[in-house]
Amino acid sequence: MGEFILELKDISKSFSGVEVLHNVDFSLKYGEIHALLGENGAGKSTLVKLITGFHQPNHGEIFLDGEPTTFSDTRDSREVGIAAIYQELSLFPDLDVAENIFIGRQPLTKAGMVDWRKLYSESQELLDSLGVKIDLKQKARNLSIAEQQMVEIARAFSIHARVLIMDEPTSSLTLNEVADLFRLVRNIRNNGTSVIFISHRLEELFEIADRVTVLRDGYYVDTKPITETSREDLIHMMVGRPISDQYPKLEVPKSDVVLSVEGLTCEGSFKEISFELRQGEILGFAGLVGAGRTDVANAIFGIKPISSGSIKLAGTPVAISSPKQAMNLGLAYLPEDRLQHGLVSDMNITTNITLPRMNDFSKFGWVLTTKERKAAYDISCQMELKANSIYQLTRELSGGNQQKVVLGKWLSTNPRILILDEPTRGIDVGTKASVHQLMSELAAEGMAIILISSELPEVLGMSDRIIVMREGYMTGEFSRDEATQEKILTAATEDVRARMGQ
Repeated sequence: MGEFILELKDISKSFSGVEVLHNVDFSLKYGEIHALLGENGAGKSTLVKLITGFHQPNHGEIFLDGEPTTFSDTRDSREVGIAAIYQELSLFPDLDVAENIFIGRQPLTKAGMVDWRKLYSESQELLDSLGVKIDLKQKARNLSIAEQQMVEIARAFSIHARVLIMDEPTSSLTLNEVADLFRLVRNIRNNGTSVIFISHRLEELFEIADRVTVLRDGYYVDTKPITETSREDLIHMMVGRPISDQYPKLEVPKSDVVLSVEGLTCEGSFKEISFELRQGEILGFAGLVGAGRTDVANAIFGIKPISSGSIKLAGTPVAISSPKQAMNLGLAYLPEDRLQHGLVSDMNITTNITLPRMNDFSKFGWVLTTKERKAAYDISCQMELKANSIYQLTRELSGGNQQKVVLGKWLSTNPRILILDEPTRGIDVGTKASVHQLMSELAAEGMAIILISSELPEVLGMSDRIIVMREGYMTGEFSRDEATQEKILTAATEDVRARMGQ
């Protein structure tokens, strides 16, 4: 037996005559965690789809255990023990844990019925072997993101996975949940499974990976042991240039209050939230996943009804009961989940960008296509969107470019207040830097911005002030000068009830 369980040699792949992978090499050792890096659009997703049989290469060979092989579809790769867990989890919400683990492969009785006793016993054995404690009869919709990840891993191992591909597995996890996931991944590796780990959080790779391969613009750049590289080296390999300033925050003089929130409460989500937002200010919201930050944003934008409290825009009390009303008042909201709530993936770039303003591009029931096309083109240029054309379907874009479409859509409404919920989740360092640059420029032009982010360096680097939440309460507020990671983490993990004397 050789050194590698999986090898891709001289792999090329084209779509509609456009080559997206150019003679790429990739090798995965037995029992290693191998990080796969690259900017959005570098070819990582295409390479993964070749490994899982979703696509077939136009040129090159794939070797498994040293033998050449072909995967005509995903079933072929699954049968030889290759499994993938994607950033957008694919559990069935109304099925329980055990049903999700064996979906489509339920054990049957001799009569052809589902053998429920065997289904639950085998599911329990599987979870026990992975060291995972979850109620097998819990519905998937009631699980946390971290628990859903564990069920996805269990599903992969129910097919006796020898190669496990993990795409952005930590993007929605808390620090403690990441630590739990890493313990599980190391345990999997130590038991002989090889892992391909894709993440834009570079600091994680130095904790979990053995080797790293970098792609850029569809080309293979290099493979190195993780101990022989640095964060700066990886960034340079990914983007072809050093990024000197990932957080280009411009200083903006204090101005008028444009948004005032007083005692805002939504029973079961958050209580007594009060703050002011000034023109040209970037106000950061920090806290662990589930702290209530997104719920506050949803309430301000009219998605979530409030129980009590008040909202004022430029000193005038308003009662916002719908997103349409919020938009008419000059608010825009980039949601946390761009695929579920930010895009219509089967529509093209132009339609997505102009969707909130269709009244501006129609007359007597007819779409003014020339005007619509120009508006979409101008926004695409402003966002430096990488696409074949403004009529390309958004589901065909990389994650970073999808995020640019969502952001461009809301900027096209010329808002006074922009709420950004995890604006750089799942996008590469180069695109992050450009999003941060745009945020800074918008604030300098007078736009007021609320930034919700789970990445502390982003909150610290881009915010004028930072509000910290935990369990639906505000537990801290810091100016840019006084904020530190230690202070924010302390406030984010503070015992709220003890502080309030409950």
